[in-house]
Amino acid sequence: MEQTYLLTGATGFLGRSVVQLLLLRGCRVAALVTEKDPLCDTLPEEVVRYRGDLTDKASMRDFFAGGGNSFCVLHCAGIVSVASRPGEIIYRVNVDGTQNVIDLCREFGAEKLVYVSSVHAIAEKPAPQTITEPNHFSPDDILGDYGKSKAMATALVLKAAQSGLNASVVLPSGILGPGDLARGNTTRMLLAFCRGRLQFGVKGGYDFVDVRDVAVGVLACAERGKAGECYILSGHYASIQDLLALTASLLGRKVPRLCAPAALAGCAAPIFEKISQLRGECPFFTPYSIAVLRSNGHFSNAKAVGALGFYARPLRETLQSMILWFQGQNLIPPAR
Repeated sequence: MEQTYLLTGATGFLGRSVVQLLLLRGCRVAALVTEKDPLCDTLPEEVVRYRGDLTDKASMRDFFAGGGNSFCVLHCAGIVSVASRPGEIIYRVNVDGTQNVIDLCREFGAEKLVYVSSVHAIAEKPAPQTITEPNHFSPDDILGDYGKSKAMATALVLKAAQSGLNASVVLPSGILGPGDLARGNTTRMLLAFCRGRLQFGVKGGYDFVDVRDVAVGVLACAERGKAGECYILSGHYASIQDLLALTASLLGRKVPRLCAPAALAGCAAPIFEKISQLRGECPFFTPYSIAVLRSNGHFSNAKAVGALGFYARPLRETLQSMILWFQGQNLIPPAR
């Protein structure tokens, strides 16, 4: 009998990779999609689609009922934003939406819930300490609305697990890789660099992990993750300058020499953010994103490696795949 998975965020960057893996394994996949999701029609035809909204519990009942007598819920949906003021919607979707998923998992008897949180939900430790899975999540310990919302949602899932729900949490670091149709923050930065529109880097860095490896980690958590446990799915730390230098080497270009000090970039970030807003664009350098690059970005994935068999491929392989995907999408010229 094929396993049934109910997936939120199926049209997102990570969700699409998860869908591909599930279909390859012969699983039945149902996806919750919003009425105005422009990427809904890009899902494989084997995926059963249900219209609904995370912020409207009643609208998700058919989705959960479609799971039948035995199903696992993979909650990948959420708003990711580096904006200084993303608004209340980020809490309505990321926090209230997660509570709605928890409630419906209980009501319809889900066998397992895996919540995709983020390392941004973890309180920072002073460098050079390595950050591991904490026992407590609180928005009071976190910088920025995105991280606060993910910390609040993670706390809700862990509280539900304490009350008997078979729920686990994965916490990916900065996700990179091919297939980012919505063009997230780091994807847009690397695409701009590949197009020759970004001539300098910013001092600072973070941990980056391949989207395909995170997808494998999500499914491993569904199969082997323990209730009430969290697993960091991190990859490799890299400075922004190293990230651009590695991309340049793969493109056969000169390594960029200009690198703005983080303090200077932090002062200029509000201006960049405002200009991007006036143009109707999503900025990749904002006060929040610069603060993240200046933070301690060293995470340990040892727990996920030991418990889930997690593996993070080399960053070079991820960047090569991204470049090939950019070329395949005609976003940058093909290699000569």
